[in-house]
Amino acid sequence: MSLPLALLLVVIGGILCGIFSLPVTNTPRWKFEHIWFLGSLFSLLIIPWPLVFLTAPDVGALYASVPPGVLLAVILSGAAWGIGGIFWGRGIEALGVALGVSLMMTLITVSGSAGPLAIFEPAKFATSGGLALLGALAVMTAGVIVMAMAGKLRAREQSAPSAAAAAAAASKVKIPFLIGLTFAIISGIFSAGLNFGFVFGAPISAKAAEAGVPAYATGFAIWSLVFTANYGINALYGLWMMMKNGTLSRLIPDSKPSYWLAAIFMGLAWPGGIIIYGIGAGAMGRYGPYVAFPMLLLVSILAGNAAGAITGEWKGTTSKPRRIMLAGVVILCLAFVLLGISNSLLARS
Repeated sequence: MSLPLALLLVVIGGILCGIFSLPVTNTPRWKFEHIWFLGSLFSLLIIPWPLVFLTAPDVGALYASVPPGVLLAVILSGAAWGIGGIFWGRGIEALGVALGVSLMMTLITVSGSAGPLAIFEPAKFATSGGLALLGALAVMTAGVIVMAMAGKLRAREQSAPSAAAAAAAASKVKIPFLIGLTFAIISGIFSAGLNFGFVFGAPISAKAAEAGVPAYATGFAIWSLVFTANYGINALYGLWMMMKNGTLSRLIPDSKPSYWLAAIFMGLAWPGGIIIYGIGAGAMGRYGPYVAFPMLLLVSILAGNAAGAITGEWKGTTSKPRRIMLAGVVILCLAFVLLGISNSLLARS
C-alpha cells in the first residue's frame, strides 16, 4: 500500500472517530446512558468479531499460537481505554472544558505516541526522527490548547444564565480541583490504552499473517480483544447508569426508529474508524503506530469541530472565538505535516 493511501485511511479513521458521538446530542428523548449503552453494545457486536471470523481461517488456533502475556497486555490496554473514557467526563466537570480537554488530549497524545516508543525503542528519541516526533506533538498540544480556548469563549458567549440557573450552579457540589486533576490524569493516561493495545498486539498481527490472513486484516484479531474490553466496560457503565438513575425502563418507550439507527451508526463509526486507522497505520511502516495515532486524534478533533459547526454549535457567537478556532485548525494542520515528516525521518534514522 502506498503512503498517500495509508495517510488517507488514517484521515478517514479520524473523521469517523470525530463524528461517531453525534447521536449523543441528537437523541433528546433518551438520556445519555441510553445512547451510550446501545452505542457501546453495537460497537462490540456489529464489526469486531465478525471481521475476525471472516478473515482468519482458525481464530482459536490463532490466539492459541500467541503468548498469553501478549493477549493479557492487549486486553488490559483495552480495559484501560474503557476506564479512561469514563473518567473523561468527570475531568471535564471538575476542570472545565478548556483546561480539561487540553490536559487530557495532551496526555492521550503523548502517552499513546511517545509512550510505546519509549518502551520499545527509547534510543529513537535521540535521532532526528524522534526529535521531529516530539516537536510535532508539542505543536499539536498547542493547537489543542488554542481550540479549547475557542470552545470556552464560544460557550461563554452563548450562555446567558438566568438568576435561577446561576443559583442552581452555585449550589451544585463542586469536585475539588486536585480530585478533578486526578480524574483528568487517569483519563489522559488510560485512554492511550487504545494505541498501547495496537502496539502490544504486534505478535498477534504477525501470527495472523503467518496463518494466511490478508495484510490489511492482520490487525483485526488485535482490535477484537481491545474492543471487547473497552466497549464491554462502556456498555456496563451505561447499564449501571440506567439502573442508578432509574431510566432503564424508559429505554424502549422513549425511543424512536431514528434513535436506534443513531445507535447503530455509533456501532459502525466508532470501531470502524479505529479499524481503518489500524490498516493505515500498519501500512505506514515500522513506526506507523507511533506517528499515526496522534494523526488520528488530530483529525478526529478537526472532524468533531467541523461537525459541531455544521450542526449549529457556533450559532450566536462573534468572530473572535471563530478566529481563535481557525488559528487552532491551522496549528493542527501544521502538526499533521510535521508528523508525516517525523515518520519518514524515523524510518531512515
